[in-house]
Amino acid sequence: MDGPATKTASKADEAELNRVAAPPVEDDLPERETWIGKLDFILALVGFSVGLGNVWRFPYLCYKNGGGAFLIPYFIFLLGAGIPTFFLEIALGQFMSLGGLKAWNLCPLFSGIGMASMVIVSFLNMYYVMVMGWALHYFFASFTSELPWATCGNWWNTDRCIASDEEIKKAENSTMNSTLLNVTMTTVAPNATNENATRIAASLEYWNNRVLQISGGLDQPGSMQWELILCLLLAWIIVYFCIFKGVKSTGRVVYFTALFPYVVLFILLIRGVTLQGADIGLEFYLKPNITRLGDPQVWMDAGTQVFFSYSIGLGSLIALGSYNKFNNNCHRDAVVFACVNSGTSILSGIVIFSFLGNMALQQGVSVADVAESGPGLVFIVYPKAVTLMPLSPLWAILFFFMVLLLGLDSEFCGVEGFVTSCQDMYPHILRRGHNREIFIAVVCFVKFLIGLAFCTQGGMYVFQLFDNYSASGMTLLWVTFFQAICIGWFYGLGDRVGWNFGSTKFYWDIKSMVGFRPIIWIKICWMVVTPIMTMGIFIFSLVKYQRPTYNKTYTYPPWGEAIGWLMALASMVMIPIGFVYNILTTKGTFSERIHTLLTPIYTKRKEENGAVGEEANAIAMVDGPKTDHDKQGNML
Repeated sequence: MDGPATKTASKADEAELNRVAAPPVEDDLPERETWIGKLDFILALVGFSVGLGNVWRFPYLCYKNGGGAFLIPYFIFLLGAGIPTFFLEIALGQFMSLGGLKAWNLCPLFSGIGMASMVIVSFLNMYYVMVMGWALHYFFASFTSELPWATCGNWWNTDRCIASDEEIKKAENSTMNSTLLNVTMTTVAPNATNENATRIAASLEYWNNRVLQISGGLDQPGSMQWELILCLLLAWIIVYFCIFKGVKSTGRVVYFTALFPYVVLFILLIRGVTLQGADIGLEFYLKPNITRLGDPQVWMDAGTQVFFSYSIGLGSLIALGSYNKFNNNCHRDAVVFACVNSGTSILSGIVIFSFLGNMALQQGVSVADVAESGPGLVFIVYPKAVTLMPLSPLWAILFFFMVLLLGLDSEFCGVEGFVTSCQDMYPHILRRGHNREIFIAVVCFVKFLIGLAFCTQGGMYVFQLFDNYSASGMTLLWVTFFQAICIGWFYGLGDRVGWNFGSTKFYWDIKSMVGFRPIIWIKICWMVVTPIMTMGIFIFSLVKYQRPTYNKTYTYPPWGEAIGWLMALASMVMIPIGFVYNILTTKGTFSERIHTLLTPIYTKRKEENGAVGEEANAIAMVDGPKTDHDKQGNML
């Protein structure tokens, strides 16, 4: 239950239903934008959060961790942490009408959460766009009568290359215990002649030797690759034109970028389940291995997958929610999105493993051997899959266009979240004239320059370093833990009425927007379940930590590992730094400072939504007295 309410607080509680957090606008500034259509917000959420993590990572982890048994811890973490935190973020953004940085003025002591999220999404924007660059490379290469990764004998192939199913079966008979489709990185001398050496699929050689032209390690950056540089530049240009006009243009773009991948996915589904051997792959994907539930690694993979696929802790969900109208039913949106996101993950698994079952049958290997690889797996198995289909160049064009869109809407929504936070910090500058467009152009160009590191021959090693540390499960778990603690316990303690804690106060905020309070389970999650889950997985990930490797064959040097930890700490330390900074810069005694920092800094109310007349005194009691701290309004 919500806790006892006193008679003296009832009037304040009633008045609190009418509170509105409006953007900090000035008379000479244009009003903050909102989504035009009702579906714009949901499609933006789908576009941002539904991506390659759903299309490949979820089914891969599912079969790796016991098949259908993996769904048990997945849904436990989804209901106990994923959906409650997702709802928290979009509701917070909608209530405050501010991006992921300034929205945490709701509880100024925890304003470092906004900075941490901003650092994480900035790192994510730098490297995730490279997926679009690789997709563009394959997309342009698909405009040919014969796909270049379907054959051997090209300049990038070694004499260990095998392409056709007949060659693979022949190689199986001539090798004793070799793995025929070795999808781990294999170093083979170009002039090797040993017939019993491990064979390499043509699609893998195209990825390693043609696209990446990969070097021997992180300390061997090699030369720049102009083709990848041009693809990366084109990707950033596309991102820029998707968001430079604000959410009005973004809302129109997501109607295509978020929905078209589902068209391709359903086409691939129909084709995949009709292939011979599809049942082998589906059985491997869904057959539960209950004994795996005793392995703590399975639970850690399930938890991190939930946070990764739902894009929690990045601040971008708060930014997207901030463009909602105040009375938008964000509770309904959260439920719809949860069904779409998790449903897409399960559907993608059916598509992928139907193809993998066909490949395993034709090549005479297990599904596990076909599926083993690192971050470039989507560019190894899928290219091979489309070569098994009639009119393979057409299928390749459609598939890599889908990959491009999956990366595109995730990328430009992430950039939008970053820009929104900056715009809320400096509205007098970035909301005037064409300053926003210029600022976005500068952001995209700077991140393009940083992204050139991924276009070298050692670029994949740099990419995986970013992926493992800068926006990894560890950093997201850390941020999510403090988000839940902040809203669940500390929000509004400085102006608390009755026995209400932060979660109860935020429930009243939600009721003021949507007209009802969510089920009590959400509050329990914010206060207890989510903090325990996130911190438990976080501690376990530290206990089970291993040095990073690439494709299980290359171990990163200590200095490379140190760079990775610096990227992780760059965001994580923002929260304790925020605590210290805010306490030191707030006036008064220590107890007065804590009281002030636990008092919300609400933005200016709009007259048509705010309380007026007799309720003004009640709101003053709820919001607490104004202090010097309220006037600062520009904290971490």
